[in-house]
Amino acid sequence: MSSPVISVRELGKLYQLGTSRSHDSLRDQIAHGAKTFMRGMLTGNRTKCPKSKVDEFWALRDVSFDVEEGDVIGVIGRNGAGKSTLLKVLSEITEPTTGEVRVRGRVASLLEVGTGFHPELSGRENIYLNGAILGMSKAEITRKFDEIVDFSDVERFLDTPVKRYSSGMHMRLAFAVAAHLEPEILIVDEVLAVGDVAFQKKCLGKMQEVSSHGRTVLFVSHSMPTVLRLCKRVILLNRGRMEFDGSPEEATRKYLTTGADRASERVWNDAATAPGNAVARLHSIRVLNAAGAVSETIDISEPFEISVEYWNFDDSLKPTVSIHFTNEDGIVLFVVNDFNNTEWWTTPRKQGLVRSTCRVPANFVAEGRLFVLVALVTYNPQVMHAIEPNAVSFQAADQIDSLGTREKYGGCWPGVLRPNLPWNVQHLEESAALPVKSHTMSALSASDQ
Repeated sequence: MSSPVISVRELGKLYQLGTSRSHDSLRDQIAHGAKTFMRGMLTGNRTKCPKSKVDEFWALRDVSFDVEEGDVIGVIGRNGAGKSTLLKVLSEITEPTTGEVRVRGRVASLLEVGTGFHPELSGRENIYLNGAILGMSKAEITRKFDEIVDFSDVERFLDTPVKRYSSGMHMRLAFAVAAHLEPEILIVDEVLAVGDVAFQKKCLGKMQEVSSHGRTVLFVSHSMPTVLRLCKRVILLNRGRMEFDGSPEEATRKYLTTGADRASERVWNDAATAPGNAVARLHSIRVLNAAGAVSETIDISEPFEISVEYWNFDDSLKPTVSIHFTNEDGIVLFVVNDFNNTEWWTTPRKQGLVRSTCRVPANFVAEGRLFVLVALVTYNPQVMHAIEPNAVSFQAADQIDSLGTREKYGGCWPGVLRPNLPWNVQHLEESAALPVKSHTMSALSASDQ
């Protein structure tokens, strides 16, 4: 039996919080020292400044697993679970604090948009640069060059410095290079969210093709349908520890039900640490029942709302709220965005807190636990400001004797949606409604008696 291409044993990664000065440039450290000295000269206080409090944060702790050649492994978990840190350690971008990692084979990593690109070089030059980093000869890169360009769809800008590329162009070229230069191991983070739907499908198809040729793929994704479709095995991380390693179906179910008891409301009171960027950050996400109250249980016979509040920092843009509803099997039931209505287009955007509320009609969703992904996005070009998978959840209930679809029926009711559609029932004339008995039917009836 061949040895695994990736072997991880008791892996741990420790970060020191409150030590930001350790990453300052020499100029910043000199400036900080000069300010401290001058402050002491002016005030007469020559005592040393108190040291900042240092907190320890284990991004990964006691993680162990093996990956065989040709495996397609998904890595899932909430934000901050340690997914990206794990991929960085496997890519030798970050050194582990404890444990051991052994990787056998050439690794191509796509962890951030434009990773490994030199901004001053053209797209053409960066293709050859990345190939050289992977240990390929110029002849090998040239053989794959046309495929890379065709896949990335950046031929028009091939001789333009990549610093002038949009984030989507960066991502398309980076993925094309990583996937086509024949690595034994392809490691991909959730950067596919930058691209449009058509390109995401191309990327997923390419990853399936790579794995079919016996190469190994590890990737982080917040899309449970993608994980279920692409992966043979899934690792679930929770607060830096490996909570599950096994079938995609069980892993996604565990992921979606984690923290379900507190999921009908999420609030971030500090804009500095809330999910988002310089354009917009999430403030709160709430599930509201028909009475407008935060509720863990929603009666499907009544309408309900998802309320999203976010800080808007740039009044020149119009972030849109995107909401994905997913069931316990990881199936996306439907996706809604607030930009597809007149109110969104006509409402001016000012800097400050914005509330966007989606109203779901009665008798629309099926019973069961539903999970809500919320994202803040700007389109044309598409830029993701914040994404919070599994942000909130709630229990949809179809009560017997309510005004829902179930009425008095108490059995299993399949389907991911449960609309209460209009029906028309007519009583036809008795002579037309009843079948005519034949002699054969009469004979059978007589023999049965």
